[in-house]
Amino acid sequence: MTDNSKQATPTNEYPTPAYAWYVVVILTIAYMFSFLDRQILALLVEPIRADLGISDTQMSLLQGLAFGIFYTLLGIPIGRLADHRSRRAIIATGITIWCLMTTACGLAKNFSQLFAARIGIGVGEATLNPSAFSLISDYFPREKRGRPMSFYSMGVSLGAGIAMVLGGQIISWVSNQPRLNLPLVGELYQWQTVFILVGLPGLLVAVLMATVKEPERKDKIIIADDSSSDTNNIPDEIPIRAVASFLWDRRSTYLTLFLGMSVVTIIGYGYFSWIPTMFIRTWGWSISQIAFAYGMVVLVFGPLGVNFGGWLAERWYNKGRRAAHMRVTLLGALLLVPASTLAPLMPTPELAVLMLVPATIGGAIPTATAGAALMMIVPNQMRAQTTAIYYFVINILGLTLGPFMIAFFTDNIFHDDSMLRYSIAFVSGGAGIIALGFLFANIRHFRTSVIEADAWSSTKI
Repeated sequence: MTDNSKQATPTNEYPTPAYAWYVVVILTIAYMFSFLDRQILALLVEPIRADLGISDTQMSLLQGLAFGIFYTLLGIPIGRLADHRSRRAIIATGITIWCLMTTACGLAKNFSQLFAARIGIGVGEATLNPSAFSLISDYFPREKRGRPMSFYSMGVSLGAGIAMVLGGQIISWVSNQPRLNLPLVGELYQWQTVFILVGLPGLLVAVLMATVKEPERKDKIIIADDSSSDTNNIPDEIPIRAVASFLWDRRSTYLTLFLGMSVVTIIGYGYFSWIPTMFIRTWGWSISQIAFAYGMVVLVFGPLGVNFGGWLAERWYNKGRRAAHMRVTLLGALLLVPASTLAPLMPTPELAVLMLVPATIGGAIPTATAGAALMMIVPNQMRAQTTAIYYFVINILGLTLGPFMIAFFTDNIFHDDSMLRYSIAFVSGGAGIIALGFLFANIRHFRTSVIEADAWSSTKI
């Protein structure tokens, strides 16, 4: 496959900044609710284990594998659909599915039913990121995408933080109420009521998606064949073999980016899944105590890291640093790795909470800038598909290995629930070293890809 750059041609104007930011806010709210629905489980580990009689390893499967099976597998076909169909309709459908499946978790009576409901949440949430990344990229020119992409990425911190703070309050309130008794279902455990209260309100966000307009698709490339060189006929849909060929020809860039962020994600999902339980087991904190403390750290310092990363990447890029987005990603990882390793080893819970601050900032930065980096080097008709492939790779490792490896070490290496803190430290440190290696190797390859993409107006492949 060869590339022949064409001279830039004028494009239609982007939507007004005010409306573009309105759309970003709606998408961020959707992302926030997606993380709220997936992460509330982390606060319910101990009551679910007690009521269903399951192990840490089984809980890790509910948190990781069950959610991740179709969240990763369906992302690619959904991304392909989003590259030429209504992205807002895809997102609205997905929101409806994951909210109903979160509610279904509240009706589950055993491990298998809860596992199936978690699969359904993953199916719904698979629609969001590929479609949202593509939408945002068509609302903002490339030199102004850093901040909106970072703002959208705040949904991770806001959703996880609210899941902790609000979820802790809901759990505390529900625990003081009589058990809910539903017709045809019977009496519910208190953790089941929590899932129902968390899942249903998200349906309102699906209604909000009706106010989002589909923007004109920009930054397209031309697929040339032997019979035609018509540069005025730019297709809306690119054959999957062309997408695969495009990415494979630039594999030095994409593989190091995808694999580096995969290992960062292992740390992130491991933390979200097990840090609350670690405080309960190690220092005897209540669910409401750690939910509020960790939730406030994530709510305050997650958005700070996300927006700082986006601002710095955009600033460096506009100053001519072509690899700005990946340099900032590496900077965040350099903060994340030591902090995430040391936090569980602190001698007191107060010092552990304090160490969670740099760990949260360091984790939030690459979450924002790596996604924005990807949008800098992918043509329009491939954005949702490439985003889906990206999330497939990082989540197949992060979602499955992050929660599972920590539980595996606790159950099978240490054979002691109280050793959870050391499992978290070991997995975070080991994964962190690997992540830094991949991200550092990516810098020069990414710079080459950005220089190539900067020249695009229409490109033959």
